[in-house]
Amino acid sequence: MIKLNNITHTYGIKPVLHDLTLDIEANQLTCLLGSSGSGKTSILRLIAGLEIPKSGEITIDNISVTENKQILIPPHKRTIGFIFQDLALWSHFTVYKNIAFGLTEQKTTRRQSTKKNIKDTVFKMLNFFGLQEHAEKYPHQLSGGQKQLLAISRSLVLKPKILLMDEPLTNIDVKMKRKILEHIKKLKQNFNLTIIYVTHDHKEAFAIADKIVVIDEGKIEATGTVEQIKNSENKFIKYFIEI
Repeated sequence: MIKLNNITHTYGIKPVLHDLTLDIEANQLTCLLGSSGSGKTSILRLIAGLEIPKSGEITIDNISVTENKQILIPPHKRTIGFIFQDLALWSHFTVYKNIAFGLTEQKTTRRQSTKKNIKDTVFKMLNFFGLQEHAEKYPHQLSGGQKQLLAISRSLVLKPKILLMDEPLTNIDVKMKRKILEHIKKLKQNFNLTIIYVTHDHKEAFAIADKIVVIDEGKIEATGTVEQIKNSENKFIKYFIEI
């Protein structure tokens, strides 16, 4: 479980999160739903250890990772995969090398993986996401949807326990969006993951979420299942999902 306890966060003097407390269950797919600037991405970055809150504590599996304005466990030791909105793919690497890079670095530093093991692991990932025919292509030769699947593959190959996804389907056509959402729904079971998925699109959240957290101006408006959010009498939520 991930716990954010009384988190306050600012950018300069601008408040972003206001005394926010949130529990995220292990092995669930939790969607953070809200408009641009509501604080969704800041929550992901704080969980990943990329930013430090002004106050509050963050724990992962009952271990404090951030407290009293200090990073107690650095990002690379949190077993977290992060898919950024811009994907951050390496344009000079092939699809295969994009996925293999982390394993290669792991082999160099920890001597854990042989060359054959790396190849086998990468091709399992390619096959799972239907990218095997594109192994020797470069990112610019892929469709938008294929790039998204590559970014997911690259994150999962290092076997994270937690996967953070920040608006991953921006500018994807409707048909491909449905396909990728189906992949995302399967990730939790196939890779034993806790997934936190940020979106401004309530239709995406309704399609995949176990739990939805509605956020507005740095505060939690409501939490619940898809049905609970759909049927909420909260005026903000009713307005938001009708837009």
